[in-house]
Order: sequence, then structure tokens, then C-alpha cells
Amino acid sequence: MTTPFHYEPGAARGPVPPPECPAHGLGIGPGGLRRLYGPEAERDPHGLYDKLRAEHGSVAPVLLHGDVPAWLVLGHSENLHMTRTPSQFSRDSRRWRALQDGSVAPDHPLAPIFTWQPICAFADGATHERQRGAVTDSMGRIDTRGVRRHVNRYSNRLVNDFCQEGRVDLVGQFAERLPMMVMCAILGMPEEYNDRMVQAARDMTRGTATAVASNTYVLDALTRLVRRRRREPADDFATWLVEHPAGMNDQEVSEHLRLVLIASYESTVNLIANVLRVVLTDPRFRARLSGGHMTVPEAVEQTLWDEPPFTAVFGRWAVGDTELGGQQIRAGDALIVGIAPANTDPVVRPDLKADMEGNRAHLAFSGGPHECPGQDIGRAIADVGVDALLMRLPDLELAVDETELSWIGNFMGRHLVELPADFAARPPQDDREPPSMGRPNPQRQDWEVQPTVRHTAPTPGRTPGPTPAAAPGATSTGATPTGTAAGEPEHAPAEQSATGRIPQQRGDTPPARLWRAVSRWWSGD
Repeated sequence: MTTPFHYEPGAARGPVPPPECPAHGLGIGPGGLRRLYGPEAERDPHGLYDKLRAEHGSVAPVLLHGDVPAWLVLGHSENLHMTRTPSQFSRDSRRWRALQDGSVAPDHPLAPIFTWQPICAFADGATHERQRGAVTDSMGRIDTRGVRRHVNRYSNRLVNDFCQEGRVDLVGQFAERLPMMVMCAILGMPEEYNDRMVQAARDMTRGTATAVASNTYVLDALTRLVRRRRREPADDFATWLVEHPAGMNDQEVSEHLRLVLIASYESTVNLIANVLRVVLTDPRFRARLSGGHMTVPEAVEQTLWDEPPFTAVFGRWAVGDTELGGQQIRAGDALIVGIAPANTDPVVRPDLKADMEGNRAHLAFSGGPHECPGQDIGRAIADVGVDALLMRLPDLELAVDETELSWIGNFMGRHLVELPADFAARPPQDDREPPSMGRPNPQRQDWEVQPTVRHTAPTPGRTPGPTPAAAPGATSTGATPTGTAAGEPEHAPAEQSATGRIPQQRGDTPPARLWRAVSRWWSGD
């Protein structure tokens, strides 16, 4: 069986250059294969995808850090097949031939990502079902209405911290902080939220020299939480995992808490930052959003197509010799789920400028049995967080030229470094304590974002159908519809429901036309 890898990992070749060496700036490595790391790959990943697609088709041979070979899956259908067929493409990294022959060392920069752990992300079959079932069941117990109240409260707390300054870095002062505040509350350790936790979570997935230490810091905090919840159960995610019939031991619970925390945090940070960047840099996008032609959840979904939080996921490992996308894959080969290239696959998306509203066929949360179980929580944090920020500061403007924005990251994701914005300084607003995560409070504060259920008048001559669903991410199983406050008639007229919910921070009395636009946006019409 032929292979495009003209050398085997660990074969006689020169030593790997250090990260600062100019050799790392070259996009072509041994065997003429393109590197999926280094300045060229980080500067223009979409350009690299286009080159790989033109040269190899829907599955391309690439080089990871240290010039370790792997396959990058570019095609949408090929990614779906790979993620949905664990019998051929396993998540168990111990199958990796490069690990078995010692050519990938334990201190490899990507070790925190591929090192096998006793968690569902590295398991298949019955083990995966048991562990994933515990995570999914516990996720199902999270009250989405309660999550939205936490997001409302924390969003306004963060805005209060800088609203009098007239300038903000929306990445460092908002996008990087909000998801950690919410996730710590969901897991049951709000007291652990601090700058060190934020920094450690961001550092763990970047392949840095301090990634191992950051991982230890986060895991220590979660281990303490698990021990505490064994002694003192509470109404939170950690307790639900501890008490689940799957019977996880303390290590399993701690590792799964870390998986949920880091995956949810990293993806939501990037999602919020990417949505806000587009709002501040694309006048048409902003006009549609502020003019009522697009809801915030729809804006989030469009961003998941165009700029997914994770550009790729490493990895899958071939169980045996097989074929994918016309390429011959050998047993033990490593494969990468190409999220960003799959989302721009010309076969499924020939026009990249076309709106993708209402279409959730993107792979932003991967697919198959390992599809992200917390994606609705991430959507809720992004939806409400962005909405709350824009309601408080509708006059946000980019403070630098768009060309000055920069990113860092690796082949798995790009992270916007800063997003400086100016606005008119204003005083802080009241921020009162919400209820616990599991017991939603029927009282609503005037600063809360409460998306309404869409109501449509029946067409004359037709039998009224069921009420249309709310925008993506607006509801969750078992939760009270977020469009109606407790005790409020569920079928109130749409216009009354919309205008009656516009928070006070919308501003002083504006022209009637603007009020109508805001009302349309608020109701999602």
C-alpha cells in the first residue's frame, strides 16, 4: 500500500529545529509536505487549505510540530464519514504508530492534546458510552434559563468594570472572562474564578512551554472540587457527575470536568471574539443585526460557519489499513478533523458569501459520537453575552484599523489577541444576585436579555400551525420557554411582548422608527 510520507517518523534525519529557528518559517518540510505549523500556516490558514485541496484533494498529507506526519481531512463528507465511523477511525491515541515507535516524545508540544487519558474523548465502544452518558445526562440537568441569568449578570458586571473608561479590549476584558465566570458557576466552583484560571485555560491548548504547568493548575482545582462534592453534594455539574449511576471514580470525574471546562471555555471565548470582530469590522453585518434583519443567535450561527472556534481537532487514528478521500491510510496513521476547511468545502458551499442562516450543517462542534455535548451551553453564553454587551454599549466602534488586528494560535485554532473598541463613557448599572444554577428565579431584572418566542399571525384561509421554534440556542429540554417570564401569558401579542421587554439601558427616548427596528430585532422578526 503506497503512502505519500516518503520517510517514517523517527527515521534518520536532522534534529528538529528549535521554535525560534528560521527553518520553522519554511512552509515545506521533508518529502515536500506542507507544514501545518509555523508562521506561514498561522498567517493564512485558509490559503494553506486551498493549496492542500488543489494538490491532494479532500484528504491531504501534512506535517505537525517536529515534522511528524498526519492526514488533514479537508472535505465535508469525508470529515463526516471519519467522525461517524469509530470502527475505522478511533479516538484512542495509543494506536498512533508514531507513539508506539517512540518518534513522538512525551514532551512534544502537542502532548497535552494527544496523551491518552481515561476520558470519553479518548474512548470508543462501551467505555465511551458509559463515560459520555454520564456527561450527557449531567449536561441535560443544566437549566438553560439559569445559565442565561448567570450570563446576563456576569456580562453586566464585566461591562460595569470598564463602562466609565470609554475604551475596552473586548477580548481581554470581556470574551476571555465571561465564559470562565459562567463555567465555574455551572461546575460548582465560582470561588475558583480568577485571572490565573483564565490564563491557564488559554495556555493549555497552545502548545507552549508552560502548558503542562497550566494543566496541573486547572486539574488541581478540579480535584479539590470533586473531593469536596463527595463530602458535600450540591446542585451543580460536579455533583451530578459524582453521583451518576455510571460510577465514575474521582480521577474520571476530575478529568471529565477538565474536558468540559476547557473545551467549553476555549470554544466560547473564540466564538464571542469572532462575532464581535465581525460586528465591528463588517458594516453590512452590523446593519443587518441592528436593523432587525438578523438575530444574535443567527449571527452566532453564521460565525460558526465562517470562523469556527476550533479550526481543526486532533485527532483520529486509523484502526487498520483503509481508504479515505482517494488516499491510502495505514493502520496507526494520525488524522485531523478539518473543521474550518470542511466549512468552506466548495462541494457544500460553492459561494462563501452566501448567508447560512438556519443551516447547522457546519462542523464547528465536530460530529459523530464525539460531537461536542455542551454546544448549546456555548451558544447560550455567546448569544446572551454578545446581546447584553451590545445593549449596554450600542455605540461600540473599532478603535484601530482592521489591519492592525492580530491572531496567535496553532492548527487547531486562531485566537484574536486584542479587539480594542471605543464608546461613550457611561455610569455602571445595578447588578443583583441571580438564583442558583438549578433553581431559576421568576423575577427578572431590567438589565436582562430575555429573547422572546416568535409569534406569527395565521395566514387567512389556513389552519393555524404550531408556534415556530425560538432562535437556535434559545431553549433547552425541560426549561421554561425563555420568551415568557413566569406568570406572564404565553400567547401575548408579539408587538406588546417585544416592546414590553426592551431594557432601560437601550437609551433615552429615540425616534419611533428606531424603536420599531429595535422591536423587530428583539422579537426576531
